[in-house]
Amino acid sequence: METKKLEALVMAVRTGSFTRAAEVLGYTQSGLTHMMNSLEKDIGFPLLVRSRNGIRLSAAGERVLPMIEDLLRAGDTLEREIRLINTRREETIRVGSYASIAVHWLPELIQRFRDRHPDVAVDIQMGSVQEVYRWVREDKVDMCFASHQEGGNFDWIHLRNDPLLAILPPGYDLRGCSSLPVSRLEGLDFLMPSLGFHLDIMRALGDVKPNIQQTHVNDSVIISMVEHGLGVSILSELVLRGRRDNVVAVPLDPPAVRELGIAVRSKKELRPIARRFITETKEILENIPL
Repeated sequence: METKKLEALVMAVRTGSFTRAAEVLGYTQSGLTHMMNSLEKDIGFPLLVRSRNGIRLSAAGERVLPMIEDLLRAGDTLEREIRLINTRREETIRVGSYASIAVHWLPELIQRFRDRHPDVAVDIQMGSVQEVYRWVREDKVDMCFASHQEGGNFDWIHLRNDPLLAILPPGYDLRGCSSLPVSRLEGLDFLMPSLGFHLDIMRALGDVKPNIQQTHVNDSVIISMVEHGLGVSILSELVLRGRRDNVVAVPLDPPAVRELGIAVRSKKELRPIARRFITETKEILENIPL
């Protein structure tokens, strides 16, 4: 049953007149009468008794009117709650991110954005490649800061290229080179970072096959393991920022990068405040060193 028909019924009962109810609701009298006839047809029995003195509820109408009023009140409550949720969502931007980006980029990005938009909150969730993309797909976040992955039907906004570096134990002999040919990783014990970083690393390795040791530790532990001679690895420049004093970190040959950016389900579906956050992020990053 249409809500407007139920609302018209309640108003007709309260005023005792189709004419007065029509005036209050902005309908013509004939239009409101047609709605009541249609409602009674839908229900299957008369709700109103018409007379020269106006209208009143039938016996059946008296039984169902309280339930109709409860239904209308519930509808009003639902609409208010939806409006409240939408209002809160408009004031909060939900962001998924890798830990490295959350540590090195997001604090400054959020600070500058909040300076311009003090009433907008930014909620950050950190996760792996698979997690942050899944959150976007399931609408648990508005966007994710991540490395570009093929497939998934996401819209992609490029931000920066993050160079991948070979991470080698102290004293590793580079043979006078300033970079490490990827081929030299063949057969070496290789500490593969967890949290999905392996997707970017495997592209950099190409056909080279080191002795891969899967790990379930964070980037800091990988660096410490390399420092203690437990293997070599590949990490990005952003991940290594401020943490490369005790290892040898050099570019790969041929050079390799992971493309960092923002993934969203659809640019067209983004709320205005989320689009503004992306636009200002691109502007701010132009002045933040990688």
